[in-house]
Amino acid sequence: MTMTTETTTYWTRLDSPLGALLLTADGAGALTSLSVPGQKGGRTVKDGWRRDTGPFRTAEEQLRAYFAGELKDFTLPMSSAGTEFRERVWAALDTVPYGVTTTYGEIAARIGASRAAVRAVGGAIGANPLLVLRPCHRVIGADGSLTGYAGGLERKVRLLALEGALAAAVPLELPELPESADR
Repeated sequence: MTMTTETTTYWTRLDSPLGALLLTADGAGALTSLSVPGQKGGRTVKDGWRRDTGPFRTAEEQLRAYFAGELKDFTLPMSSAGTEFRERVWAALDTVPYGVTTTYGEIAARIGASRAAVRAVGGAIGANPLLVLRPCHRVIGADGSLTGYAGGLERKVRLLALEGALAAAVPLELPELPESADR
């Protein structure tokens, strides 16, 4: 594999307990997105992208270890473009530890935003292009409800159960995931 320009987009798919993950990386090898099948606002393969597993070897190793319960923190180069506000929200997500949940209001407070900004924080979290890697699944409603997840609430439950963050609320059977749509 030869890395070319910064504008090149590489992609691969990785089978996971959440379905076939679509990973993209830029020409420098930094991950730019991780999407799940049927994700709201998820990426799809575009003409001109290059399918190449080379830029994703470390990501694949770390994701497999995470899904096996052997990895708690990802150490991968990531590059996602967003507004200054979204970047602040995403940086706050990166500080939420494995197995811990937080609320939209707590994220707003971490970035110095008012309580009135909770909806905007939710929008920024919903626009997170790096599901799983940037742990937006760890954000829950102020009342403890499992509100919103671009990848679907079934996947949010699975991720929180994997991390042991559901405690007594873990369902006896994990919900079925929606059928994977080929992208």
